[in-house]
Amino acid sequence: MKIGASGHQNIPLQAIGYISHGITGIISAANDDLMGISSLAAGADQLFASLILEHGGQLHVIIPCRSYETTFPDKTDLERYKFLLSKAYNIETLSYPQPSEDAYLEAGRRVVDSSDLLIAVWDGKPARGKGGTADIVHYATSRGIKVEVVWPDGVIR
Repeated sequence: MKIGASGHQNIPLQAIGYISHGITGIISAANDDLMGISSLAAGADQLFASLILEHGGQLHVIIPCRSYETTFPDKTDLERYKFLLSKAYNIETLSYPQPSEDAYLEAGRRVVDSSDLLIAVWDGKPARGKGGTADIVHYATSRGIKVEVVWPDGVIR
């Protein structure tokens, strides 16, 4: 099963356990051919990718642009990105030369188009910029891709 992920980069600490448990429940129900599809952004994407690997799945990484590494101001997030990237089964880099909202939107659409199911770590609010989680969720539903939202009630970003 091919499972994509889209989600917030800044997850409140009190939500991490709930979100990890929710993602684990979804991917545990998948068949033996588990493929996680993600852009490995900080936050939800990296959490999802780590859980995919823990459950014996493979990673298909869709990198939004050639200089994507410059979008990680936090050294820990950058190191986690590099580690997860090194574990990828397949890496696809989009043709955008630099980070941009258009690149993020296209990467999110590629995640959806490559997936049977989308896990959205999403608070249900509108996107804060073009290509945000809300945009990707709406794209997935417009394409008939099932979306599983994982977010604890009452937690605000």
